[in-house]
Amino acid sequence: MSYFSDVERDLVVTARTEVADGVVALDLVAHNGRDLPAWTPGSHIDLVLATGMERQYSLCGDPADRSTWRVAVLREEAGQGGSAHVHDAVEAGQRLRVRGPRNHFAFEAAPGIRYRFVAGGIGITPILGMVRAADAAGAEWTLDYAGRGRGTMAFAAELVAAYPQRVRVHAADEGSRLDVPALGRSLAPADAVYACGPARLLEALAAAVPEPQLHVERFEAIEFGDPVWPDPFEVELVGSGDVVTVAPNQSILEAIEEQSPDTLVLSSCRRGTCGTCEVAVLEGEVEHRDSVLTPLEQEGDTVMMVCVSRAACPRLVLDL
Repeated sequence: MSYFSDVERDLVVTARTEVADGVVALDLVAHNGRDLPAWTPGSHIDLVLATGMERQYSLCGDPADRSTWRVAVLREEAGQGGSAHVHDAVEAGQRLRVRGPRNHFAFEAAPGIRYRFVAGGIGITPILGMVRAADAAGAEWTLDYAGRGRGTMAFAAELVAAYPQRVRVHAADEGSRLDVPALGRSLAPADAVYACGPARLLEALAAAVPEPQLHVERFEAIEFGDPVWPDPFEVELVGSGDVVTVAPNQSILEAIEEQSPDTLVLSSCRRGTCGTCEVAVLEGEVEHRDSVLTPLEQEGDTVMMVCVSRAACPRLVLDL
C-alpha cells in the first residue's frame, strides 16, 4: 500500500467535462502547483464531499502526468447521493478534500502474457490506465468494452480511435453483446483477464475464466447470507489492550467505535469495497466478506476489512 494511502489534501478542480451521458470527469491539481503523488494503474482516491459522504473513484488519467489526477463519476440515481452531489454541486475552481491514492487492483505488464481487458460501463475507469501501460510495454492485449449504448460509454470513442485493432465495443442498443462464455473458451493458459464492471458481468466472467487468470475490481458490495459464526465474538486490540464484543448484528468497526473510541480505525465505504479499513490479523479465523482481497489473500487470514468481515471463531486478535 502506498505511503500516501491515508494522506488527505485539498485539490482544486481545474476542469469538469461531460464525457458520456450521465458521466462527468473531474481534473484535480494541487492548489500550489506542486506535483501530486505518483500512482499506478488500478489506483483509486477517496473524495471527501462537503455533505460528509466519502466516495471512491478510480484514477483514469495518465500516471506519467504528476500535475493532474482525473476521475470520472457516473450519476447513480439509485445511489445514496454521493455521485449526485458531484454532478450537481462540484464545479471548476472548487476545492475538494481528497485521500489517497490507494491500489487494490494493481497491474504491471509482464513478458510473455497476453492481456484481455474487460470493462462494463463505468468499470472502464481503472482499465484505462492498464490499457495504456500494456501498450507502452509492448504487450499483446485486447479490450472488450460493454455498455447500454455508445453515448453512455465514457472514453469509448477515444479508445477506438487510439487502438482500432485492439478495442471491441459491445453496445447493447446496436445489438452487440459481449459473449463471456466464448471469451473464456478463447483464452490460452498464458492469458490474464483484468475486469471491472457490474456484478452480473463479473459473475459471468468468474464462471467462464479460471480463477488464477481472472483479476477483478468490484464497485458493488458482495451479498452474503448469515454469518459463519452466528454468536457474539470477542476482538482483542493489542495496541490498546481493549477487548470488544461484537454482536451478531454489528460490524467489528462499529463495535470498536462504540467500545474503544480512542482506537483509530480509518474507514470510508463501510461496504468492503475500498480497502481503507484493512487491519492486520494476529490470531483467529476470519470470514471474509469484502470485495477487495483476492481469494489467495483471504486464505492466509493475515488481514481483514473490519467494516464487513467477521470472525469465524470465538475470538480474533487484531493489530490495533
